[in-house]
Amino acid sequence: MKAFTYERAKTPAAAAAAVAGHKGGKFIAGGTNLLDLMKLEIETPTHLVDVQDLGLDKIEETAEGGLRIGTLVSNTALAADARVRRDYGVLTRAIVAGASGQLRNKATTGGNLLQRTRCPYFYDTNQACNKRKPGSGCAAIGGFSRQLGVIGTSDACIATHPSDMAIALRVLDAAVETVDASGATRSVPIGEFHRLPGDTPHVENVLQRGELITSVTLPKPLGGRHFYHKVRDRASYAFALVSVAAVLNEDGSGRVAFGGVAPKPWRVEAADAKMRSGASAVARTAFADARPTHENAFKVTLAERTLAAVMQENRA
Repeated sequence: MKAFTYERAKTPAAAAAAVAGHKGGKFIAGGTNLLDLMKLEIETPTHLVDVQDLGLDKIEETAEGGLRIGTLVSNTALAADARVRRDYGVLTRAIVAGASGQLRNKATTGGNLLQRTRCPYFYDTNQACNKRKPGSGCAAIGGFSRQLGVIGTSDACIATHPSDMAIALRVLDAAVETVDASGATRSVPIGEFHRLPGDTPHVENVLQRGELITSVTLPKPLGGRHFYHKVRDRASYAFALVSVAAVLNEDGSGRVAFGGVAPKPWRVEAADAKMRSGASAVARTAFADARPTHENAFKVTLAERTLAAVMQENRA
């Protein structure tokens, strides 16, 4: 691990200013992803700004009837919150499907959104990776790609976004609230927060330098039945080959987002309108622009079949 300096911020704006003022500055909260990357020297920050003292660890009701989730709320606390379990069940199910209980105790809401890909070529510093070293190439293209992306990818990167929680937030139409070094705030719809790789796969979201996530807001409850089905190579502690987050109504209408298939939580609103026509119609629309490799083409079919299983459960 490379040497670094450290400070504990006292206010969100001060934290943002501290990171903005250091070329190699990074925020740290639970550290469940960042510290691993630092040990491998994939991430090499020269200054860490600890945000754990900012008091952003509460879940509060909004005037619009939704919830505001502080960026420091642990995954465990978020999944266990009675309001989340009652009104946003897809979020609880997605969080519990990810990682171990010990990791969920430390992992934070903001950190979960910012976690980096688990592509094996990203983690192997002997391999070319445009995310890790821009312009070096992508060893995954033409390499082992079974777990990697089938849609939203580019000629520069075929990695997937690893979060389960983010898939549920996407189907719920959450928004990400931030503050920058000047104290200015903004709200970014979750569908616009993560970026597709294009020619700059190292730029993974729309945050500016030093901009800090302060909370995630959920709209008023959608109603319906909530599902999160995760298909993986082993029963636990594994990232998704395909996951489906869905909110379905009695009449067969609803909405769906997919995980494990793209560089960001994958939702195509036009596919939601196909729900009453069945899983095949939804999948045809959602994956119309898919560019799978010969090793992961099965994911498109798997996504359709997983959604079909969810829709069947809703009818039961």
